[in-house]
Amino acid sequence: MNKTIGIFGGGQLGRMMAQAALPLNIQCCFYEADTHCPAAQLGAVIANQAPDALQQFIASADVFSLEFENTPLADVDQLIQTQTLYPPRQALATAQNRLLEKALFDELAIPVAPYRAVHCEADLEQAVAELGLPLVLKTATGGYDGKGQFVLRERADIQAAWQALGPAQHLVAEAFVDFSRELSIIAVRGQDGELKTWPLAENHHHHGILSHSIVPAPDSAELQLVAQDYICRLLDRLDYVGVLTLELFVTEQGLLANEMAPRVHNSGHWSIEGAICSQFENHIRAVAGLPLGSTAMVAPTVMVNIIGQYPDSAQVLALDGAHLHLYNKTERAGRKLGHITLLPKDSAQLSTLCQKLAIILPEPLALHAEIDIQHGAVE
Repeated sequence: MNKTIGIFGGGQLGRMMAQAALPLNIQCCFYEADTHCPAAQLGAVIANQAPDALQQFIASADVFSLEFENTPLADVDQLIQTQTLYPPRQALATAQNRLLEKALFDELAIPVAPYRAVHCEADLEQAVAELGLPLVLKTATGGYDGKGQFVLRERADIQAAWQALGPAQHLVAEAFVDFSRELSIIAVRGQDGELKTWPLAENHHHHGILSHSIVPAPDSAELQLVAQDYICRLLDRLDYVGVLTLELFVTEQGLLANEMAPRVHNSGHWSIEGAICSQFENHIRAVAGLPLGSTAMVAPTVMVNIIGQYPDSAQVLALDGAHLHLYNKTERAGRKLGHITLLPKDSAQLSTLCQKLAIILPEPLALHAEIDIQHGAVE
């Protein structure tokens, strides 16, 4: 089979999708503003600023996908007149609007934190009165890695929150969730409706950016079944094809859905070495109409993001059980530059790897990672 898959976006997710496609004799091309993007080493990049760029992109591939949920719907609408996009437009449009997303969760009886739509300052005042404080105000569209959010802790914050986010016009106020941990479940659905899910990941964040993921999430056997049920409802309802991610909070009342991402996900990077078939390969398989691969875990795995500054590659590669992935990006504060996958033999080796990474990785992320990774010791 020789297919070309066109991907909206050329960041690290597109790069890793293309890396997974090459052994299957599938080529990827990318629609991206930066012709020197991370994916550029793996396929042609069509610069999206040119007047006829979208038409060139539409003509460049057999089937299409995306790496970022903020892909413009106007571009998608033009493409699907003549070509096929996986995941489907409805999934993308729903994920781009938190109010539509929560309405879908409600429809499918997937629990979410109490919320209210906010279109003016009076709506926000009403939401505070009904939901109480603290309260999280978010833009209904946009926002990524903690952006587009404001936490209200007292009534005096109402005006500041509205001044900060009000210009977006469409907002959602959510009751503050008292959760013990954050999890994500990733699943894939083929064109024939076949469904497969990976083990739950426990995710830890630093300044709103994913720091590291532990797989399987400790003490998650029962939660796995609930999370699988929720994500399968979404996949079937959306007639989805490809990889979908559902982010979840663990609370005393059970699992609450936070948001979904219609794409491969940072918390699934562990699967490249840690699963029989990674999220990237299975997404490519689904988009190309190929049979899905096993999502079974090879071994308990920890994935650590490299953020802001590169470590010494030789020092990382000298660690037994560590796999290094770099994204060909320039250094910048808060920027994801790569990740390290750890496949320790046991808890003792995991502790040793974390201690060594704390020295190798830039501060302050390393110390945060060292402390929190260790509580997810391999059983």
